[in-house]
Amino acid sequence: MDWDKLRIFHAVADIGSLTHAGEKLHLSQSAVSRQIRALEESLNVILFHRHARGLILTEQGELLFNATQDMSRKLETAEARIRDSEDEVFGELRVTTTTGFGTLWLAPRMGRLYELYPELKIDLILEERVLDLPMREADVAIRMKEPSQADLVRRRIMTVNMQLYASQSYLDKHGTPETVEDLQNHRIISQSLTARQVNESVAWLKTVLSDEQHIKHMTVNNYFGVMQATMHDVGIGVMPDYVSSLVPELVRVLPNDESKEIPVFLAYPEELRHSKRVNAFRDFVVEEIKAYRRAVDQRDSLM
Repeated sequence: MDWDKLRIFHAVADIGSLTHAGEKLHLSQSAVSRQIRALEESLNVILFHRHARGLILTEQGELLFNATQDMSRKLETAEARIRDSEDEVFGELRVTTTTGFGTLWLAPRMGRLYELYPELKIDLILEERVLDLPMREADVAIRMKEPSQADLVRRRIMTVNMQLYASQSYLDKHGTPETVEDLQNHRIISQSLTARQVNESVAWLKTVLSDEQHIKHMTVNNYFGVMQATMHDVGIGVMPDYVSSLVPELVRVLPNDESKEIPVFLAYPEELRHSKRVNAFRDFVVEEIKAYRRAVDQRDSLM
């Protein structure tokens, strides 16, 4: 089977368009179409259904695409291992984490990582969905719960607690709650109660949002949105404790109430255990967390 034709087929199947696949491969649409037609003739099958909205794989096309996906992942792994055989840390590293943690905590620290490893290229993937590391949707994940897959290297790197925060202007206008019962006079802003990555915070939040109290509630699908709404006086936000050091103008509400400790894990596939890029990133994050904790402890000792 012709490798060039398979490469073109994989691009078309992945993108769903002859034109866009051609742009990616620097080929004309007609050249891509000829290669797909030749592959179909050599296999004596139809690989795509042609529709006005694009191309849809046939059953035979799905089978071939699954095979080319597996080939592509193996080639990516081989490329990563070849790169990691060098002494220097360089190349692409795809890191996934939640939008809140990535936006508020991780992204601001990337400058120091690049000072250490200027040839490293970080692709930061921020979303609440748990990406599949063994399927190489990302190389490294930072998650708010322990990964369930057995073939992952995982390390508990920190813990966070969920706490209540509000802006001073909001409290001046609406008053400061003294008890949990007082929250019924306020709007609570939180991540969705169906959040997949933060089980402990959801359990604690459900006790705060008891049905008996009839608390007004607004949900956002990430903590960055919760923080923005809280800063703009929409209500009292439920956020991780690291927010207090990032946005010191926010005021802690009910300081004796917080969730249980929520473990934060860094994980990556077993096959990347000896990757210089992964190890460099892991060690950097661990050192940044140590520095962050020292700063928090020093701040708390002065209060």
